[in-house]
Amino acid sequence: MIKRALVLGTMFFACGNAVAGSEISGVNLPDSITLQEKVLSLNGAGVRSKFFIDLYVGSLFTVGQVDQASKVIDSDQPAAIRLNITSGIITSEKMTEAMNEGFDRATGGDPAPIEASIKEFIATFAEPIKEGDQFTLLSVPGEGIISYKNGKQLSVTRGETFRKAVMAIWLGKNPTDEDLKEDMLEG
Repeated sequence: MIKRALVLGTMFFACGNAVAGSEISGVNLPDSITLQEKVLSLNGAGVRSKFFIDLYVGSLFTVGQVDQASKVIDSDQPAAIRLNITSGIITSEKMTEAMNEGFDRATGGDPAPIEASIKEFIATFAEPIKEGDQFTLLSVPGEGIISYKNGKQLSVTRGETFRKAVMAIWLGKNPTDEDLKEDMLEG
């Protein structure tokens, strides 16, 4: 009986990424979201931590279940990355710095071709950020990224190369957090 309980407990612990309708780090994750009249289902989610501090819960919403980053980045279907801020140490300045670092990683150190789009997009994070804020980045292939804060649309940043770079921040070959990438794709 004890052995069975240990096996079940180990299986539960190993399944640390999100499944539909679950909770991670105090954030309730919906089964699906609707943006621009598109229904996207929760694919997977995890926590972005740095120095043992949970910064945000990152979740990926897709049209169908996806287990490969390229199937999101290169898809002709919309997808969304949602960031639920869980730490008060995240400020507008720190988010801007993190995004710039993310673009540097996502573009292999050459963000210059999309610099104007990056500057426009970064303005999304100019307003003060507090614990509990939610950012949703809707990737629309062929168009760009539609950014939301706490459910309110803030901006539309156009460009396919830019759109792919945004998705690559979390899902690319050199993501901001490899564990979070895996959690988003494990669904």
